[in-house]
Amino acid sequence: MGLGRKIFTGGAVMLCTGAAYVVWDIAKKRKSDTHTYRSLLDQYLSYRVFSIVGRHMRRKLERDCENVAAVQEEVLLQRLREHADTAYGRTYRFADVTSREDYRGSHPLTRYEHYREYVERMIAGEEMVLTAFKPIVFGTTSGTSGKYSIIPMGQKQRVNFFLQGVTVALSSMLEGFPESDNLQKDLKIFHMPHFRESAAGIPIGPNSSSPANSQAMLNLYSTPKPGFDIMSEREALYVHLLFALKDRNLGIIEANFSFRVHTALVMMEACWEQIVTDIEKGCVDPNLDIEDDIRAALNQLLKPDLGRAQELREEFQKGFDGIVRRVWPFMGLILATDTGSFDLYRQKLKSHYCKGIPMYSPIYGATEGLVGVNIWPSDEERHYILCPRSMVFELIPVDSSDQDQPDTLWLEQAQLGGMYELVITNAGGLYRYRFGDVVKVVGFYHKCPVIQFMYRQGQMLNVRGEKTSEDMFYQALKSAKTAWADTGVHVVDYCCAESVLVQEGQADPLPHYVLFLELQNGVKGQEKQYAQQLEDCLRKTAYMYDRCRTQGSIGPLVVHLMPEGCFSEYREHLLSNTMAGSNQLKVPRVMKRRTDVDFMMDRLKE
Repeated sequence: MGLGRKIFTGGAVMLCTGAAYVVWDIAKKRKSDTHTYRSLLDQYLSYRVFSIVGRHMRRKLERDCENVAAVQEEVLLQRLREHADTAYGRTYRFADVTSREDYRGSHPLTRYEHYREYVERMIAGEEMVLTAFKPIVFGTTSGTSGKYSIIPMGQKQRVNFFLQGVTVALSSMLEGFPESDNLQKDLKIFHMPHFRESAAGIPIGPNSSSPANSQAMLNLYSTPKPGFDIMSEREALYVHLLFALKDRNLGIIEANFSFRVHTALVMMEACWEQIVTDIEKGCVDPNLDIEDDIRAALNQLLKPDLGRAQELREEFQKGFDGIVRRVWPFMGLILATDTGSFDLYRQKLKSHYCKGIPMYSPIYGATEGLVGVNIWPSDEERHYILCPRSMVFELIPVDSSDQDQPDTLWLEQAQLGGMYELVITNAGGLYRYRFGDVVKVVGFYHKCPVIQFMYRQGQMLNVRGEKTSEDMFYQALKSAKTAWADTGVHVVDYCCAESVLVQEGQADPLPHYVLFLELQNGVKGQEKQYAQQLEDCLRKTAYMYDRCRTQGSIGPLVVHLMPEGCFSEYREHLLSNTMAGSNQLKVPRVMKRRTDVDFMMDRLKE
């Protein structure tokens, strides 16, 4: 009895000590103004759990990167065994495969057309086709470089994405930016995508999970649940900004891509007066197209705040240079993918709205699954470790990319400085799949390649076999825009195309590049001057392009200055003609569809 009492007493003391520590730890952290006691505790516990899991997954990643070849073979054989009894697994005799070499020798490299019929059977309700599991969603790709694809996604994939990607990135974030370990809420820029259903009742649409699906996650964000239920993008973004601006202690702005952050802040600049009025009055703008029940729920949560409204009004009236840190003085971080051509928006944010605020591009992901994770959050260069337990990777040297069945390398065979097309075997029924990304190996983390994303294969200008990649073109544009900035001219947005897609108005019979360019303070009539400056930069960046220009086989680049707001309209045009949702849509830098080029040419006539 005495021993039991001692154990009970000791347990009670430990419990009280632990509770006291939690209260003390919460008390000393910076907190968002909109927290309740419940949401405060939920965020605290979520961060603690995610941080612990993240550190564990980081250590596991370390071990895996030291034994890349063995881990990749283990993951491959596990997946082949799991799906050996499917129709696809029997066709390709997965049960007989005993090594990576067997697999490479018995299964061809594939593209999406190889799977289309299998996926259609799954959508129709047939089971055990590509995967042994029943998908939780058929994810649609953004279709940046051509037609969209439909990719099966299982629950295990979503869990692994979170564990191997999100928690590792969170752990790295807290290590790299210790001041982010607070109880400030995030502005999560998210729009609920539209879905249709398969014959078996499985959603078909963007592979996006709403924060509203989890109360624990919802407590991390400034937008309340009804705001995530708004189906129209403009209204959803307005409400995100409204509730975020009410919270002076906001800590992070988070979105899939940097252009989504930029779009939100452009809207804030355009709508600030109405947003301030809403905060002052404690109700949502009645002119917004929001369903009555959602509006009522939002208004119930939005109490009048004259003091915050006046503070915001004073800051907005001073202008928008560095506005983020002025309206949210304790803002610590921008979380968004900003690699490749998204770097344009990163630079615009850093030089204008978000001066002095660090940006972290944490995850390299796709509809197909988790590709890589960035564990160096404070580095300016965005580098990712290829996650050896997420995908089985093969690498095709870019010089061999034109071949249908080129030889491939395993991860441990990668060369420093090598440029490779990625080939993946994922957990969702894609085998030796060429999904179109080209990366550069910039280092090694133990024995695992560390890569930099370069471009999508379909995003390439190629009128005479010169193969000017999206990245080459953007690097040239970066050089040109630096010179233009000296004269007060700034790039708002751009895309380019091959002249063969332009149906009229081409003065030069030689094939050439056409650039659709929106400039701030650009001067009409100086298109040839802008084109020449960009051409000079491009010839320094792209050797084969320069050679073709010298030989006279490619004509000079043509620039069209687009009217203000053209690229916002183009984005709406893309959304209305694709299965992609606004959270995942990537505006193609290299247009491959005549209808898209026609859209731009029509804007020039207005």
